[in-house]
Amino acid sequence: MAVGVFDSGIGGLTVLDALTKRLPDTPFIYFGDNAHAPYGVRTHDDIFNLTCAAVERLWAEGCDLVILACNTASAAALKRMQETWLPPEKRVLGVFVPLIEALTERQWGDNSPPREVTVKHVALFATPATVASRAFQRELAFRAIGVDVEAQPCGGVVDAIEQGDEILAEALVRSHVEALKRRMPHPQAAVLGCTHYPLMEKTFAEALGPEVKVYSQANLVAESLADYLTRRPEMLGRGKESKFITTGDPAYVSNKATQFLRKKVVFEAA
Repeated sequence: MAVGVFDSGIGGLTVLDALTKRLPDTPFIYFGDNAHAPYGVRTHDDIFNLTCAAVERLWAEGCDLVILACNTASAAALKRMQETWLPPEKRVLGVFVPLIEALTERQWGDNSPPREVTVKHVALFATPATVASRAFQRELAFRAIGVDVEAQPCGGVVDAIEQGDEILAEALVRSHVEALKRRMPHPQAAVLGCTHYPLMEKTFAEALGPEVKVYSQANLVAESLADYLTRRPEMLGRGKESKFITTGDPAYVSNKATQFLRKKVVFEAA
């Protein structure tokens, strides 16, 4: 029954936490590629190859369905994986589409032509690789017209969060928000396009101001997966037990993940 959840580091634990609350009877196997994190500064080929290797490792654990709980991998690798690499009996889903569906007020799988939506000015905060991929703008264009997106590459934020330096992470977030607002002074909505960023959601919201609606991914992805599994129950794999695996040092990653989620998390070596 297991579903795989992949991230380059520990940011995807925000998505996993929401998934386990929404689907408490489903085993989830979480894979963190901590040895190669962060992905946000890597080339697209590098991200593609690392993501494919991680997905194959989750297949070996009995996960026929894998969630890329990593915006960088979703942006830089997913489309290429689906078009050129993925076997027909497997599924890999990203985290962008549920977010865009919420932003554009669409139901899952609504493939009608793009239309005018309420939100016209959107701020996107993401890693440099996600911003460079323009995947968010591409997916948005399938669903909405007339939306102005201003993207801010948030260098350093993921590293600070992974290292547990909350003060540095908050300072960087405020700096990136200021930089974006110089280019788009009055965004109507802000998208936190990295699964690490929910930990900084309060800081983003304070820096943006009360008039800006902040979209974070975890709960949106959980609802989308619950809906998907209702329609495609056969995609539940043969794995039976939840576990956490990492390419990094298990003791170090376990300690950081425990701080991150504020509950005990134990990783095994991948």
